[in-house]
Amino acid sequence: MALAFVAANTEEAREAQKLLCERYGSVVPTRADVIVALGGDGYMLETLRAAIGAGKPIYGMNRGTVGFLMNEFREEGLIERLQKAQPVTLHPLRMHATCRDGTRVEGLAINEVSLFRASAQAAKIRISVDGRERLAELVCDGVLVATPAGSTAYNLSAHGPIIPLGANVLALTPISAFRPRRWRGALLPRGAVIHFETIRPEKRPVNAVADVMEVHDVVEVEVREDRDVELTVLYDPEHNLEERVLMEQFAP
Repeated sequence: MALAFVAANTEEAREAQKLLCERYGSVVPTRADVIVALGGDGYMLETLRAAIGAGKPIYGMNRGTVGFLMNEFREEGLIERLQKAQPVTLHPLRMHATCRDGTRVEGLAINEVSLFRASAQAAKIRISVDGRERLAELVCDGVLVATPAGSTAYNLSAHGPIIPLGANVLALTPISAFRPRRWRGALLPRGAVIHFETIRPEKRPVNAVADVMEVHDVVEVEVREDRDVELTVLYDPEHNLEERVLMEQFAP
């Protein structure tokens, strides 16, 4: 089994990469059967984005802080762990954003696409789903669309729902909503097309973020799941991603 070890730019991750390369050998990612990512959740997302279109499974080992998307780091028995690992298929969100100057920007997000106010004033955002207006005006700090895999990340911090991986839904979650006061978001079919339109963007500018890619001064943003893009992540059977997402619903 040919392995490619890639690491975040931290001392802990680089040291782990050195140890594993010496023990198992390493090839370039394009020649690997499995890419082993060493770092935290942010680096895992970076590795997944880099692997889009390559068809290579990713096995992460935690050399970061939280490591929700990662397996436990152990130097020994890696080949056996990989042979027993369970695959999880992820589909990212595709964002199409139009800026106030007419620029169009496209991006992919594995966790979420977020819109944020970019001034001291609250954002005003019109929300449509599948061509039908659902909220004429959301007054807020922002709003996001999260995948099931990303539902335990920023979405959870914004009081959005945790979504089991097999639920086939997306979370639409407001960020510090002021009006309507009682709106707490929605669960949408994974095939839904969500359209955001900023109201008075010259006075209330809004930025859009697809995971880490930020687009400034947007006037329209369309978000949908891209089923044509598949990313395969490998997990140890005793602590796979589906179980972790489920456990988060019972966390104290």
